[in-house]
Amino acid sequence: MKLRFFIGMLAASLAFPALAQKKYDPGASDSEIRIGNTNPYSGPASAYGTIGKSIAAYFKMVNDQGGINGRKINFISYDDGYSPPRTVEMARKLVEQDQVLFMFQTLGTPSNTAIHKYMNMKKVPQMMVATGATKWNDPKGNPWTMGWQPNYQGEAQIYAQHIIKTKPDAKIAVLYQNDDYGKDYLKGLHDGLGAKKSMIVKEVSYEVSDPTVDSQIVQLAASGADVFINITTPKFAAQAIRKAYDIGWKPVQYLNNVSIGIGSVLTPAGLDKSVGLLTVAYLKEPNDKQFENDAAMTQWREFMKKYYPDGSLIDNLNVYGYSVGQTIAQVLKQCGDNLTRENVMRQAANIKRYRVDTLLPGVLVDTGADDFAPIESVQLQRFNGKEWIRFGEVMGGR
Repeated sequence: MKLRFFIGMLAASLAFPALAQKKYDPGASDSEIRIGNTNPYSGPASAYGTIGKSIAAYFKMVNDQGGINGRKINFISYDDGYSPPRTVEMARKLVEQDQVLFMFQTLGTPSNTAIHKYMNMKKVPQMMVATGATKWNDPKGNPWTMGWQPNYQGEAQIYAQHIIKTKPDAKIAVLYQNDDYGKDYLKGLHDGLGAKKSMIVKEVSYEVSDPTVDSQIVQLAASGADVFINITTPKFAAQAIRKAYDIGWKPVQYLNNVSIGIGSVLTPAGLDKSVGLLTVAYLKEPNDKQFENDAAMTQWREFMKKYYPDGSLIDNLNVYGYSVGQTIAQVLKQCGDNLTRENVMRQAANIKRYRVDTLLPGVLVDTGADDFAPIESVQLQRFNGKEWIRFGEVMGGR
């Protein structure tokens, strides 16, 4: 009897080998994957709240299509108001009470900096954070944290190179947010200018608690600068563009990529006041005529109409949310039935030239055990009053 029982059990284990291979950490089961997130749905950076909403909409679509490897995504997102102490509170709640498998797309350099050590100490993935600070690419020092978008220093270096090439006698004025985000861009600009750093004639910072940056723009204009580097989040970016125009200051303007949304920044600033702005891109712009009949953007618009009907069809932040959602979905597909936190990081560091169809042609997602920078390519573009027009070659990375 015992022999027959043993043989039966052995036969069952051979017949269903996948059952023996399933591995779960908190936040994963046969039916569910819990993912945590914080986003500034309120506060000075609330324009970014649409990213969290578009990600939630993306996961709703994924769930309607059967989930990932048969498991539904439970996306738990809290409002941190772009306040680092609040981010810490919410992250602890997500990890210790909600028991998420990992954190994903927590927004903001200050916010992610506040939980950086905690996440790595707890060995919970701080996955594809919504910030381009260079420090997220540190596999040895912080192996549980990974970025997604191109890094700020590299972006600023491209602006520096373009200025040196097109306006070698420029006088540069810089407005930057007084935190790790702003200073990361500033370092990239200094490094990119190198021996020509003396081209910078004025640097002025602002605090996220400031009501406006009007006085800073007046100071920068008074410096006599003919190039303006605008390192600001959406609310302040719109204010800076509008104020520069209103006081008659007409420098060549470079706007950091995190604030280039036509719906969230340029429309509030005034489309006519935004003509000539320069920036870089790695995503397909939603109103770029070149992509009007593009299959991926057509699919994105259909997704928006069905799953996020209140979302703007001219805001590239909604393309961003959709695109990073597609990236993490690929990571989870690669995880299969091994849904441990360690394997999530392992698979995230093993994305080989993956094509997210809403990224620009030539821009791929690629990572490795010693490379936690998924996207490293961008292209320059200029705003013509209606849309961003790309020019030049795709630069950087791969």
